Amino acid sequence: MGRSIDLIGFPRLVRLNPNIPWKTRGNGAIAIHVGIGRGEKRKIGKRKGKDFYSFISVESEDVNKNILFEIVDNVIKDNAVISDKKTNPGFVICREKPPEEIYLRGVRGILDLKKIKYVLDSIGAVYKGYKNKRGLIGATAAISWNPNDKTYELITYRHREKWGTDRYVDESSVKEMDRRFPGTFDNYDYKNKHNRIAPNSPCPVLYGIRGDNPDDLIMAKSIVVSEEYSGWLLFETNQGTDDHLQRKKITEINLFESVVTEGKVVNKPFAIKGGHVIFRIKDESGSIDCAAYEPTKEFREVIKQLEIGDFVEVYGGVRKEPFTINLEKIQVKELVKVIKKVENPICPNCGKHMKSLGKGQGYRCIKCGLKKDESFAKHEEMKRNIKTTFYEVPVCARRHLSKPLKRINHNHF
Repeated sequence: MGRSIDLIGFPRLVRLNPNIPWKTRGNGAIAIHVGIGRGEKRKIGKRKGKDFYSFISVESEDVNKNILFEIVDNVIKDNAVISDKKTNPGFVICREKPPEEIYLRGVRGILDLKKIKYVLDSIGAVYKGYKNKRGLIGATAAISWNPNDKTYELITYRHREKWGTDRYVDESSVKEMDRRFPGTFDNYDYKNKHNRIAPNSPCPVLYGIRGDNPDDLIMAKSIVVSEEYSGWLLFETNQGTDDHLQRKKITEINLFESVVTEGKVVNKPFAIKGGHVIFRIKDESGSIDCAAYEPTKEFREVIKQLEIGDFVEVYGGVRKEPFTINLEKIQVKELVKVIKKVENPICPNCGKHMKSLGKGQGYRCIKCGLKKDESFAKHEEMKRNIKTTFYEVPVCARRHLSKPLKRINHNHF
């Protein structure tokens, strides 16, 4: 970025509200802190044979904003696919951070562009938006992120001539990396045979390894066998943190939010066209449908085991049509006993099984006419094929922000 400008800390990859219908595919933004570095520095990447370093501390932030503006503007013009109807970039340069509320609203709700511009003007920021300028929202939210929880991602980048072609990332090496580095997550879906670190889109990314320790990611990269890449970079991220979730009563839930709510199951889960599984829960304030959609694969089989009266806590994003919680994970808190009739009562006079008179109407002996109520039938408690614990969607269906169970502190909400 020029001889007089240093990178301070890790560059940040910040994901925002995954439910916004006009979002980009990953709804992410990049934020970097620049200035004059001081003290120790660490390697955070490499490109075309050149190592990249960032300083842990900053000596001065006295950097010419006009120079930065020109640099960033040129980078966007040279690399953004402006012709894509969903590409609406924006960038922000500021010495004063916007309030953290901007990040929280950006990851959990909807932000208004007019308000963002007002905030940026009030802190003396310089900024530029392209086309409809919505990128300014993500850029501002990314700068305002003040992490309570964070993870890291090491991203490798393809040579430009490879963009849009099939990637080569060896699956067996990804499995080996996953085994050797348990602090990484969402690498490979063994059940569905899905190599999660390699994206499916024609983007410049070759693969990305996510984890809790940046040093682990550098070592993990050496295990992965792939096509040659042009470079790599380490990011600090909010991925896998559940920052998008808000705890709410059912009637407090709004469109496009991601929520944690709890309630009793009020109907037996059922499948609809497309293989999606639906059930409804209620609390003292109201009720709402929950869905395990087809891409969640075997997670749907867990949901099918729920019974009326089970008490659950659900995590997921809220769809518009129909108004439904799209499940990311579920905690089964209480299970009801399921009692089923296994045998009709035996007539004490005739020694023969009695005949049912209809649901809830008891039984009658067809030989002597003796009647008995439902309690005389033989009932047994059925074994439940589900436990009081957390269940999550498979790796292949996991959202960027969703915290995997291997990272979760069960008291984090």
